Amino acid sequence: MTQTTAESPARRQRAQLKARTLRTDRWWLAPVLTFAALASFLVYGFWAMFDPSYYIAPYVAPFSAPCLLEVCPEGARVFGFAPIGDWFPLPPGVLVLGLPGGFRLTCYYYRKSYYRSFWLSPPACSVAEPHGKYTGETRLPLILQNVHRYFFYGSVLISAVLTYEAIVAFRNTDGEWGHMGVGTVILAVNAVLISAYTLSCHSCRHIVAGRLNHFSRHPLRYRFWGLVSKLNARHMLLAWVSMYTVLFADLYVRLVAKGIVTDITFF
Repeated sequence: MTQTTAESPARRQRAQLKARTLRTDRWWLAPVLTFAALASFLVYGFWAMFDPSYYIAPYVAPFSAPCLLEVCPEGARVFGFAPIGDWFPLPPGVLVLGLPGGFRLTCYYYRKSYYRSFWLSPPACSVAEPHGKYTGETRLPLILQNVHRYFFYGSVLISAVLTYEAIVAFRNTDGEWGHMGVGTVILAVNAVLISAYTLSCHSCRHIVAGRLNHFSRHPLRYRFWGLVSKLNARHMLLAWVSMYTVLFADLYVRLVAKGIVTDITFF
């Protein structure tokens, strides 16, 4: 026979806490700052989509690149092409921001950030969330987060375009090569950080070699996997830094185009 020991009432019952949390530190500071940072980026992005000052030779504002419409100045088009034509009635930024925007919106790190700051789900560790039901990402609309891997491919294209625009920025206003200004440096740094953030994505790491069972049989893919893994360890940092470098680069080009800021030419 086995002898069972009756549990005491204290062990059978969980503590009933009426307070939302017992934490006494400033746990609310992180979600508040995150909310302010993400909200400011969204507000700026919405304004930039409809702002017409997105080009001044040789610079194209990143939020409007690539410029695919016939209304775009010829110098703002990628290789001079305007494949969309003139049927699209909205500004060019509206047409292209969906790819990098969707990539960041469905990013694993950004999900955590805005779940905690916008939805308070939960706002911090050991702090109760206001929602009474939790279904995770198994139902609409959050089940659509699974398209993140497809937005990754689009973001790779955008990174390539921004790199191209940074290279083109080594021209002067007459299209002559071998010149560099402050805008050139800003666009080049932005292109590097955007590419690093894109390649640090978890989906990229999985695509490169995440499904391999034997790394020894695929040494080249293993090498790439190692490089992406190093970037992946800094995915959060790259997410924040690249978010504000692209904002700053975009704002700088628009301020120069409006005549508010004068671009300094080094040579």
